[in-house]
Amino acid sequence: MYDKIMESVEYINSKVNRKPKIAVILGTGLGDLVSEVKEVEEIPYENIPNFPVSTVKGHEGKLVFGKINGIEVMLMQGRFHYYEGYTMKEVTYPIYVMKKLGIEKIVVTNACGGINKSFEPGTLMIINDFINLFGDNPLIGINDERLGPRFPDMSEPFKLEFIDKAKKIGEELKINYAEGVYAGFMGPYYETAAEIVMIGRHGADAVGMSTVPETIVANYLGMDVLGIACITNMATGIQKVKHSHDRVVEIAQKASIDLCKWVARIIEEI
Repeated sequence: MYDKIMESVEYINSKVNRKPKIAVILGTGLGDLVSEVKEVEEIPYENIPNFPVSTVKGHEGKLVFGKINGIEVMLMQGRFHYYEGYTMKEVTYPIYVMKKLGIEKIVVTNACGGINKSFEPGTLMIINDFINLFGDNPLIGINDERLGPRFPDMSEPFKLEFIDKAKKIGEELKINYAEGVYAGFMGPYYETAAEIVMIGRHGADAVGMSTVPETIVANYLGMDVLGIACITNMATGIQKVKHSHDRVVEIAQKASIDLCKWVARIIEEI
C-alpha cells in the first residue's frame, strides 16, 4: 500500500506545484466551497493512479487546489463510502495520500441525519466525538510503521483547539450552530426507527455514512481534524416523512452558504 500511496503522490506532484497544509473534505451537496477558491487547479480522481472514483450523486470526484483567503488549500470534492463497495482501506486511501503530500490539518464535512431533537434540517453541528458503528475499521491488518503506530490514541479525534476556534468564529458570523457526537453507520439504507433509538441511547446526536473512517486514519497519521456535519434531515422515527437523497442534497446546498463562510474563516485561523 505504501508504494501505491507514493505513486499517487508522485502523479499529483507532477500535475500541480502546490504545497497546502490544510485539506477540506466536502460532503454530499456541500461542494459550493469550491467557488471560494482562487487560482484553481483540478485533478479528476479517475486520472490519479490507485485512486477510487466517486459514484454518488452530489460528489463531483476531483481534487481542487488553490487559495481561500490567501491560504493554500486542497479540497476533496467528493468522497468514498463503505456502502459503495469499497474496502475501508480504499475509502480512506486519499487521507494517506494527503499526509504524504504534506497536509497537516483536515476539515471534514458531511450531510447527515439528526437524532438530537433540538436540531432541525439545515443545522450545522460541530462534531466533538464519534461512534464507529460500521462493524469494520480502516486500520485492521498488518501495520506499516512508516505510516503510523499499531495502536493509535483516539482520546481527541477532533482537535479541541479547532473546536474552540470554530465556535468563536461561528458566533462572530452569527451562525446558528450546534455541537454533538456523530455516529458512523454502514448504510446505504436510511436507518430504521429502532436503530435510531439504539444509536441515540449510545449517545449520538447525529448519524451518517462517512467521516468516521477518515477521522480514524487522519488521527493514526498524526493529522489534526475538525468535523462539521450538516443536519439535512431528522432521523427515522423523528422525521415524519420518508427519506429522499434528493432532499438531502437540496438542504445541504442551502446550508452550504453558511458552511462556506464558516469554513473559509476557520481555514484562516487554524
